[in-house]
Amino acid sequence: MTTVAGQQALGSIAARLERLPQSRWHVKVRFLIGAVTFFEAFDQLLAASALPVLMREWHLTTGQATFAVTSASIGMLLGALTAGWLGDRIGRVRTVALGVGVTGLASLAVAFSGSIETFSLFRFAQGLGIGGVVPVAATYINEIARSDKRGRFVLLYEMIFPAGLAAATLVAVWVVPHFGWRTMFVIGTLPVLLAVALPRRVAESPRWLLARGRAQEAEEVIARIEAEVTRSTAAPLPAPAADLRDEAAPGRLGDLFRGRYLRRTAVLSGLWFVAYYVNHGISTWLPSLYTKTFGLDLTTALTYTLLSNLTGLLGTLLVALLIDRVGRRPALVGGLVGTVLALGVLALAGATSGGQVAVFASCTTFFLYAVNAGLYLYSPELYPTGNRAKGAAFGGVWNRLGVILGPVTVGAVIGAGGSLTLVFAQLAAVAAVGAVIACFAVETKGRTLEQLNA
Repeated sequence: MTTVAGQQALGSIAARLERLPQSRWHVKVRFLIGAVTFFEAFDQLLAASALPVLMREWHLTTGQATFAVTSASIGMLLGALTAGWLGDRIGRVRTVALGVGVTGLASLAVAFSGSIETFSLFRFAQGLGIGGVVPVAATYINEIARSDKRGRFVLLYEMIFPAGLAAATLVAVWVVPHFGWRTMFVIGTLPVLLAVALPRRVAESPRWLLARGRAQEAEEVIARIEAEVTRSTAAPLPAPAADLRDEAAPGRLGDLFRGRYLRRTAVLSGLWFVAYYVNHGISTWLPSLYTKTFGLDLTTALTYTLLSNLTGLLGTLLVALLIDRVGRRPALVGGLVGTVLALGVLALAGATSGGQVAVFASCTTFFLYAVNAGLYLYSPELYPTGNRAKGAAFGGVWNRLGVILGPVTVGAVIGAGGSLTLVFAQLAAVAAVGAVIACFAVETKGRTLEQLNA
C-alpha cells in the first residue's frame, strides 16, 4: 500500500497533474464531460424554441409563458445548491452522472405534457439536473488542467455549451415546424445514455479524493492517469515540481463568506447574476419577439436566434484563445463593456425591425457568451478543493437568480406595453454594473489551484 509519505516522495498529486502533457487522455475526458455539457445546454434552451408554438397551441398569456420558461430556472437554482454540496461530498463524476440522468428522464416527461402546468412541473425537474451538472462539470475540468494552459483548456471545453445552445436552435428550425415541439424534448432524453457511461469511463478527480482523505484512491487514480498519458505520448513524464503541496482539508460552506473568500464570493455572485440576467433576458424572448412584435414566420425567427448563438460561439472561441495571455479580469471587463455598447446602440436605435434586433443581439451574445464561459473557468479557481464545487455552485445560484429575473423583467415590460427601447436600455444598465464589479475581480492567470488558495 502506498502511504501518504510515499506519495509525497513521488511528488504531490497536484504536481503530478501539473506535469502531464496534453494527451489522448485529456481529449477523452474533455470529450465525455463535454458531451454531457452539450446536452445540458441543448435541454436548457428547448423551452425558448418551443415557446412560440406553445403560446399559440395552448393560448398562453404572457404571464403563463413567463412561468413556463422560468420554472426550469427555479429548478436550476435548487439544483445548483444541492449539486455543490454533493460534488464536494460524493465526488465530481458521480454528481454529474446523477444530474444528467435527471435531466434526460425529465425531458421525456416534458414531451408528454398535456398542459402548461405539467409542462412547467417537468421543466422544473429538468432544471434540477441542468443546474447541478454544469458547475460541477466545470469544477472537474479545472482540477485536471495545467495552470499554464488552464484558461484555454477549460474554455475550449466550455465552447461545448454555446454549441449545445446553437444546436438546440438549429435542430428546432427544422424539427419544430415539421414534427412539433414534443420531438425536441424526446431528443433531449439522449443524455440518459451518458449518465450510465460516465462513471465507467471517467476517473474521479485525484485532487478531490485527496481532499476527502482518500489518499490511497487518489494515488491509484493518478497512477492510472500517468500510465495512460505515458502510453499515448510514448515519452517519459517530466519530474513533478518539488515545491507544490497538496490541499487535504475538507471545506465548509461558511468558509465561502470569511476572510479573503468573502470578497471573491461577493464579486463572483454579482458577475454571475449580471451575466445571466442579461443573457436570458434576451435569449428567452427573442423567438417570440421576432414572431409577435415583428410578424416574422417561425423559421425566420429561429434562424435569427441561431445567428445569435453562433456569434456567441465565436466569442467563446476568441476568449479561449486569449484569456491565458490577457488574464481573467481584463477578459471579463472587456466582455461586459462590449455587451453594454451593443445593447446601448440597440436601445438608442429604437429596435425598429427584426433584422436590426438580430444584428445587435448577435453582437451582444458575442461578448456575453465570452463572459459566461470565462465565469465557468474563473469560479472554481477561487476556492480550495474541499470547497471548490460548493463555491462554483454558489455562483450558479446567482446565475439562476439572473436567469429567473431577467426573463421575468423583460416579460413584465413587454406585458405592460413597454417599448423595446426600454427593454434593451435596462439590460445595458445591468451589464454596466457588471463591468464595474469585474474591476474588483482577483486575477488568477498562470497560478495553480493550490497557489491561489495557499
